[in-house]
Amino acid sequence: MLVGEIKQTDEELKEAAGAGNLKALTRPTILGMLAAREAAADAGLLENMEGTGFISANTVGGMGHTEQYCLDYLDVEKEGDFMEYIGTHNCGDSTERIADYLNIKEYVTTINTACSSSANAIMLGARLIKNGIVQRVIAGGTDSLTRFTLNGFNSLMILSKEQCKPFDENRMGLNLGEGAGFVVLESEEAAKQRGAKVYSELRGFANTCDAYHQTASSPEGYGASNAMNKALKSAGLTADDIDYVNLHGTATKMNDLSEGNAIETVFGDQVPDVSSTKGFTGHTLGAAGGIEAVFSNLSISENILFPNLNFTEQMEELNFSPLSDVKEGAEVNNVLSNSFGFGGNNSALLFSKV
Repeated sequence: MLVGEIKQTDEELKEAAGAGNLKALTRPTILGMLAAREAAADAGLLENMEGTGFISANTVGGMGHTEQYCLDYLDVEKEGDFMEYIGTHNCGDSTERIADYLNIKEYVTTINTACSSSANAIMLGARLIKNGIVQRVIAGGTDSLTRFTLNGFNSLMILSKEQCKPFDENRMGLNLGEGAGFVVLESEEAAKQRGAKVYSELRGFANTCDAYHQTASSPEGYGASNAMNKALKSAGLTADDIDYVNLHGTATKMNDLSEGNAIETVFGDQVPDVSSTKGFTGHTLGAAGGIEAVFSNLSISENILFPNLNFTEQMEELNFSPLSDVKEGAEVNNVLSNSFGFGGNNSALLFSKV
């Protein structure tokens, strides 16, 4: 099966992160270190993290090492280096280690709401800033490929043996991926005091839950459309103001139809440019919302819209098609980014040009 795998080994990634002397680092931890450090460096924060919180989303935790050493753990008389990984299984372990790596001492927490996790991390960060709990937050998520994840999605029969085709009539399922994506959120006052580079304003956001099914959204997309409408309302904007939607777009039969119906509910026959960027990355689960927030901000700052890879034929049930080619020189003022998770947990972020 095809996956979006990062080719470097854990040891190579540790070296890139300058963390070669640290023990018992899981792959999500190392990926998160690299991405969060890159976000902090871009924001000019590496030398001073005072007033900065850290919220990381994660769904697999240290599962990669747990499944590697599970038989060793069961042998109570066995000893070895594998013992160092006891305690790294939970999702919060990577968050704490990344925060320590960046010397963040303020608010630190972990979110796991399946594939909407890092979008919800970004929302929580915005609420913390709005309520004066922290000045700024590094928020996003990190996840890695594991046998457990691959077998789980395979049991649902939604993995594609070909490159995924989001919103294509002939889509066959998703490709799992791995990676990490973080953004820096900051109060307007703090950003101005630092002279910070600003990519966009997180103008609106919303989270809903339709609780339709353990692993599926409602076919009509009730929760998804509700999330988008609430995000628009919180931003004081209308559907006509949106220039681009970064779709959740997993390329599964049910998800794309549900999200497509939700898009038509919100935008009617005036659907803006839309695309799923999972053709580039694979579905990175808990990291997806953070990675796609980066795509969304690049669309605004670089006036570019990313194509929906592998698209060839419009879905019969829908009246719109995603972008099939890169669109440069686009006027992008407002972007919606959708992230939908198991259990019908639906999140929408709305980024606006400043």
